[in-house]
Amino acid sequence: MVNSLYERDFQQWLIQTKTLLQERKFESIDIEHLVEELEYLGKSDKKALLSNLKILLAHLIKLQVQHDAPSEMKSSWYRSVDEHRIRVLDDLDNSPSLKSYLETALVDAYPSALCLAIKEGKRASFGVKVPQLDEYPENNPFSIEQILDEEFYP
Repeated sequence: MVNSLYERDFQQWLIQTKTLLQERKFESIDIEHLVEELEYLGKSDKKALLSNLKILLAHLIKLQVQHDAPSEMKSSWYRSVDEHRIRVLDDLDNSPSLKSYLETALVDAYPSALCLAIKEGKRASFGVKVPQLDEYPENNPFSIEQILDEEFYP
């Protein structure tokens, strides 16, 4: 049997918690679940930043390694870089404290981004050269400034 409002109706629990906070009825607030949700919010911002960095880095890597790819292919990578760079910049603008996490996030994101770039590179077709593994940079070759620079493309 579900007995708490949080478990029965999350949206109603949110409304009630907001009302209790506004009315300063702190003793009636479901502190345990509120703390849980606040922790989740912080983690979700970091996860979103990490996710956007992975895609951004993967396509920067592809632009660097597969520089001889046809312009039709590269144009989609450029669009992806633009979109995910904007998302990263928005994440940092909306939560300035994430800037202190950015360097760690880049270190965490790079291995997955590299793996993604390699996987996508292996799917090259239509006469496009499939890059060799040693053509991919083992370590992140891009500075934070380059990654965030809306005019930078390798």
